[in-house]
Amino acid sequence: INLFVPEGMFVAIVGRSGSGKSTLLSIIGALDRPSSGHVLINGCSLASLNPAEAAFLRNELIGFVFQSFHLLPRMTAWENVALPLFHRGVGRSARKARALAMLDRVGLADRVCHRPEQLSGGQRQRVAIARALVGEPRLVLADEPTGNLDSGTGAQVMNLLRALNKDLGVTILMVTHDRAMARLCDKIIEISDGRILSPDEMAG
Repeated sequence: INLFVPEGMFVAIVGRSGSGKSTLLSIIGALDRPSSGHVLINGCSLASLNPAEAAFLRNELIGFVFQSFHLLPRMTAWENVALPLFHRGVGRSARKARALAMLDRVGLADRVCHRPEQLSGGQRQRVAIARALVGEPRLVLADEPTGNLDSGTGAQVMNLLRALNKDLGVTILMVTHDRAMARLCDKIIEISDGRILSPDEMAG
């Protein structure tokens, strides 16, 4: 794979199950190491990082949004959102203020003290998006962020991601099976058997 994504772009990564989409996202997110080649984020080569440095880069530069939300059940919405700031050593009052502001931005100002079990699927995904963005990352990696949502709620979440991409200038790479969602992005990249298809090879 040879891929360059300009800063601020919203890119959809599509392909059949097992084609390598999520693996590519994990490598870009410094969760997995490639067997060969190089990945550079903001000029930093991931291959040169030790595990502690990779963890620091993930916390400082990258936000993650997953299909299954990955919220901690015993924490409230704001506590879940504030978690990345805790790992940065940000004080409690500052963490809470920034978490509340981000929850307001994603339309959940009235749900800040609710736990995940008290929220709908769409609301939980909004909490997950707020958590990904609270640390002001340069890059957000979203793995099937609308996969567990009905079509209407999925469209709302997609519109939110699109608005945040435009308003904050954050780069977003989104893995999706949904071609309708992919068409809302700036660019579509299709992967098959671990390689990027050229435009004339891509399915409609």
